[in-house]
Amino acid sequence: MIAFVHGMAVDMTESSVVVEAGGIGYEIYMTGADLSEIRMGEDVKVHTYFSVREDAMKLYGFRAKDDLQMFKLLLGVNGVGPKAALGVLAGITADELRFAILSDDVKTLSKAPGIGKKTAQKLILELKDKMKLEDAFELKLAHEQERAAVGAGEVSDGRQEAVEALVALGYSSADALRAVRKVTDVPPDDVEGLLKAALKNF
Repeated sequence: MIAFVHGMAVDMTESSVVVEAGGIGYEIYMTGADLSEIRMGEDVKVHTYFSVREDAMKLYGFRAKDDLQMFKLLLGVNGVGPKAALGVLAGITADELRFAILSDDVKTLSKAPGIGKKTAQKLILELKDKMKLEDAFELKLAHEQERAAVGAGEVSDGRQEAVEALVALGYSSADALRAVRKVTDVPPDDVEGLLKAALKNF
C-alpha cells in the first residue's frame, strides 16, 4: 500500500523515526543501523512495508530496497512476524542473511533476537530454494562497490584524519565514520574542529 515515504526526519525514538511528508508524520520502525544514518531535519527516503493486524497498524522501513525485499521474504516464513523479521535484519545484513541461508548456517541466524534454533532451521528450509548463490555474490559485490563509492565521495582528507584519530581513541571505524559524517557545520579541512564535534555525537 505504501511503497516508500520521502520527506523530512522530524523526530526519533530508539526504534523508529517520524518522517513528515505532505503534512503527515509517518512513524516508521527501523533497525538501529538504519536509524543511526538519519539526521534530524534531513531529507530521507525510506522503503516501507505496511503491516496490518487486528491490534495494530505499523510501518516498517529500510534505507535500502534490498533490505525490504529480504524483510518480505522473512515474513513469508510461517511463524515469523514483522518484529522478528526486523530483529533478524538488525543483527545481520541482507547479504549475510542470504549467505547464512544458502550455507545452512543455523548458528548465525539464531543469534537474531526472537529467532531460536528451530525457527532458524525453518528459515533455511523455506527460503533456500528462493535464492541463488550467484545472485548472492553479485548483490554483495554491488553493495560493496556502492559503499566504496559513497565512502570516497563523503570522506575528505581532513575527515579521514578525524576518523583515524577516533579509531586511535578506541572507537570502531564504522562508529567513527558515522560520527564524522554527522558533522555538517565544520569545514572539512578543520581536523581539530571535526574531532571535537564528532566526539559530541557519541
